[in-house]
Amino acid sequence: MRRFLTTTALFAAVALGAAGADAKSLNWSFSSDVLTMDPFAHNNTFTQAFTNNIYEGLTRHNQKLEIEPALAESWSLVNPSVWRFKLRQGVKYHNGNVFDADDVVFSWERAQTPGALILGNISQIKDIRKVDASTVEIETKGPFPLLLSALTGFYIMDKEWAVANDAVASSNLQEKKENFANRNTNGTGPFKMRSREVDVKTVLEANAAWWDKPQHNLTEVTFTPIASAATRTSALLSGAIDATVAIPLQDIARVSADPKLQVLQGPELRTIYLGFDHFRDELLYSSVKGKNPFKDRRVREAFYRAIDVEAIKRSVMRGQSWPAGMMASPFLTGAPADLNDRLPYDQAKAKQLLTEAGYPDGFTVALSCPNDRYVYDEQICLAVISMLARVGVKVESQIEPVAKWGQRLNGMDLSFFMVGHAGLPAADTFATLAEVIAARGPGLGGLNAGRYDNPKINALIQQIAQESDEPKRRALIREALKLEKDDVAHIPLHQQPIVWAAKKGIDMQPAPDNRLRLWYVKVN
Repeated sequence: MRRFLTTTALFAAVALGAAGADAKSLNWSFSSDVLTMDPFAHNNTFTQAFTNNIYEGLTRHNQKLEIEPALAESWSLVNPSVWRFKLRQGVKYHNGNVFDADDVVFSWERAQTPGALILGNISQIKDIRKVDASTVEIETKGPFPLLLSALTGFYIMDKEWAVANDAVASSNLQEKKENFANRNTNGTGPFKMRSREVDVKTVLEANAAWWDKPQHNLTEVTFTPIASAATRTSALLSGAIDATVAIPLQDIARVSADPKLQVLQGPELRTIYLGFDHFRDELLYSSVKGKNPFKDRRVREAFYRAIDVEAIKRSVMRGQSWPAGMMASPFLTGAPADLNDRLPYDQAKAKQLLTEAGYPDGFTVALSCPNDRYVYDEQICLAVISMLARVGVKVESQIEPVAKWGQRLNGMDLSFFMVGHAGLPAADTFATLAEVIAARGPGLGGLNAGRYDNPKINALIQQIAQESDEPKRRALIREALKLEKDDVAHIPLHQQPIVWAAKKGIDMQPAPDNRLRLWYVKVN
């Protein structure tokens, strides 16, 4: 009853707000809230996508994932390792402060503070220095052809505002240390934050002083997180919200049948995969004591072969997934399509491998999984648990809300886990290599929760980061991905679908990176 009353109150409040808004308002929803407003304190793609409407980088992606100038209006190479950026003049932060080179240098220094978890590869940046008020130089550790892509996720903050509000260092959410920037904002982007109630709603308003010419016609945007998929769909059908960037696949037909609504969908860049703890000598949450079964390739391959991704596509994903044979989506720049084949599903072979590895009766292990982050995440994990049981592996579920799951993932408090990666913000295969497969270290392996460490792959990643010849770079990428694939370091499952829905008359076409760029949205 309490849940019913809360939901009813939510619908009433949202509907009341919508009724009083003009035609240029938008009320949209997702399955979880933004984790933080501090642009440096997370490596969560939805949070970064949301805050990109408030904060900006020197460069940005458009709807086609092409690189465009943003806070930098132009750039040039001084030498293979030094880039010079001419900053856009006349740009102001939401509080009226003027943007200049000092802010870029400050943001780089802030990115080095404890707790900073910037999504995107900026590890190849050696230094950022001021030339004059409207010019900065970025020195990389070597030739780095993906710098412009990497900078799309490096948002610039106002030094003066941060100093005044004691937010010089990044919030450190892993240690539960937050500062003013965690709940307040001051960006240069097309929208500024009017109010925020964590897990309830966040209201943005158009930045009338934005430096760019708006393609949107929005004056006010309300974001309402609704964890329950059923409740979210009901809110859309009832008119309580205008749009959602997450509807369950089983609701597509129902929503499509409503003459007032439209469904927008397609393949996402994100690859959903299973990971292993490669690091510990004794596995956590397992019946095996004194050793780690996942250090044995035969065990990893047995798990891989025990999982039927076609059954998951058919029974869980309702046909709306693209089975993956490698860790990088074939839609990412640089991804070798010829590696996207999978090891065959083979329960008998899986049992044989477990027996050869010394586990003829299997063993017990826990699977960490979110229940509100990816499309059908909980159902996928339950299917995996059932499939592994058939080869003798008893999997205990650690299926948790995204906040708890995220803490476990970042704290590496796990043995076997499900996660997804989209190769963003660069939209390039290198991002997957650098963040998921590279050994953990300064600026690398930030999403390598299993602490996989392959020296040959690590060396290749360093080469890829500096290779400016595109055919050579792609050959190195293929070599690194093949080594990881042959090692069965992870179990790629599929690319999940983008499924958005909105009232007819709202133009909000999704990009392959599944980001809602509000500055493109129009309400007719």
